[in-house]
Amino acid sequence: MPSPSHSIPVAMDGKSVKRGQRILTEKPFAFVLKSQYRLERCDNCLEATKVRKCSNCRYVSYCNRSCQTQAWAQHKHECPFLKSIHPRIVPDAARMLCRLILRLQHGGDLIRGYYTEHGSRKFRDLMSHYAEIKNDRKRLEHLDSLHAVLTDMMADSPSTVPNKSELMSIYGRLITNGFNVLDAEMNSIATAIYLGVSITDHSCQPNAVATFEGNELHIHALEDMPCLDWSKIFISYIDLLNTPEQRRQDLKDHYYFLCVCSKCRDPKEARQMTAAACPNRKCSASINIEWNNCKRCSVGISPKLRNAYNEIMALTKHNLEAMKDVAYLDVCKVCLDKQAGLMHPLNVWHVKTLDAAFEAAIEVGKWEEALNYGQQLLPGFQMYHGQWNPLVGLLHMKLGKIQLFERHHKEASHHLEEAQRILSVTHGRDHRLLVEQLYPLIFQARQEAN
Repeated sequence: MPSPSHSIPVAMDGKSVKRGQRILTEKPFAFVLKSQYRLERCDNCLEATKVRKCSNCRYVSYCNRSCQTQAWAQHKHECPFLKSIHPRIVPDAARMLCRLILRLQHGGDLIRGYYTEHGSRKFRDLMSHYAEIKNDRKRLEHLDSLHAVLTDMMADSPSTVPNKSELMSIYGRLITNGFNVLDAEMNSIATAIYLGVSITDHSCQPNAVATFEGNELHIHALEDMPCLDWSKIFISYIDLLNTPEQRRQDLKDHYYFLCVCSKCRDPKEARQMTAAACPNRKCSASINIEWNNCKRCSVGISPKLRNAYNEIMALTKHNLEAMKDVAYLDVCKVCLDKQAGLMHPLNVWHVKTLDAAFEAAIEVGKWEEALNYGQQLLPGFQMYHGQWNPLVGLLHMKLGKIQLFERHHKEASHHLEEAQRILSVTHGRDHRLLVEQLYPLIFQARQEAN
């Protein structure tokens, strides 16, 4: 008999909600570890550790017997299909579809995910966007390729593959309700469907945040609320470090709706994100490069300056796209040098470049440079992500860790305490990120400061 629920509503209807309060904890209805991690992370708990392959399919790996036993209820159905195509790698979306198909065929259609004591959702309650996908050429091509993989995997059991109409409805629910499961450093390591939390809508100014511990999802409130009303609770589905135009396009392309939040409708946000620096070095105003004069100090904006700004914007976008998988410090430095005096410090493309430079400097152990880039990055992260965001907390934590290594104990303590203030809200005080990483760093900084 399938489990009736995989979620635990923590806050109760009618009760006030405080910032940092956990309002939902939920296990996934189905999830898949990304194939790039299958030899280094457990397929069940997602932990990065020494793993051993399933002796039958030789495809998935587990960290211990306990995880293998826990996973067997779902894995036993997919195991023969993975074995049949070994040693080929199954695309993540195909494996996720396979898991959803098998889950539904073995009682999963009865499972409910509760978001309140009485409110719940089943898989069929999720929106499929069937009509939109039927008219989306790219999505139809993707579905055709996944259908071919599934047909190949399930060649010995062809009746297991749903008809095209049913497969499209499952696929639609996956692509518009799927979560990227993130590790402690906010890297995407798996894809999952959670039933209860699917009630939550998007906003670019979210009042709640989703974080993960293994494959378990937690929702924490970012604001005080008079009561738990899920129609008024919003999380962000997308990267907020983008212009309103880009965010709205991402949401339309992936989720088939346009965001109408106040942030997306605010023309000041779009102007700030693409702002140029005022040519007057004594003026800190952000300017629209198409203006004739700075609105604050009235200095003129020349055609030469306008051309230089447009050139560096194009170069920056090109290089950031080329570095979306791996950032190179020397390329980041070239962009930052050319951006100086042209891009406003809060121009989102400048902020993205600083972010890439910060991570690249850490990767090659250039600690002083990393500190410089990270400290310049903070104002942009705080402005565009919001002060109660895991990425802002993690940035403080990384800065504190580097400063601790560099023996700047006072500065390290400041950043680590800021990290604690933010991450206690977004993750909860008992999250492993805080217990195993942040608290020991704070203790070390205090000890070494004395």
